[in-house]
Amino acid sequence: MLSKKTKYAFHALTYLGKNRDQKTVLIQDIAAAYGISHKFLENILLELKKAGILGSKKGKGGGYYLIKEPKDVALSKVIRLLDGPIALLPCVSLNYYEPCAECQSEAECGLNKVMIQVRDEMLNVLENKSLADILDKE
Repeated sequence: MLSKKTKYAFHALTYLGKNRDQKTVLIQDIAAAYGISHKFLENILLELKKAGILGSKKGKGGGYYLIKEPKDVALSKVIRLLDGPIALLPCVSLNYYEPCAECQSEAECGLNKVMIQVRDEMLNVLENKSLADILDKE
């Protein structure tokens, strides 16, 4: 499951995407729209800013804004940024690989083989869907 942090990130990105006509959006506006703690949301937005997805402006007229086009914000990037691996087991992760301590042999592990298929199917969707796809559904 997605963490609350990642769900809130998608809500914030959706709000920013819907309000692209504004130069910036205040954190409190996003927080109020989705019932998110201001402080928690601030930390999420800072992570998205550090990743080059958002920009911010301080002072009067300040707030956050999307740097990238919604079509260029892959769902997989946001999930990995905030939740880490997409794979359900560390032994099948492409970016965070670790052998399973209890496994005798990955080559003979049926669970490993099935989870590779699950990972590949999930990645196929998440790498080919973007913020634009979420905005299209709202």
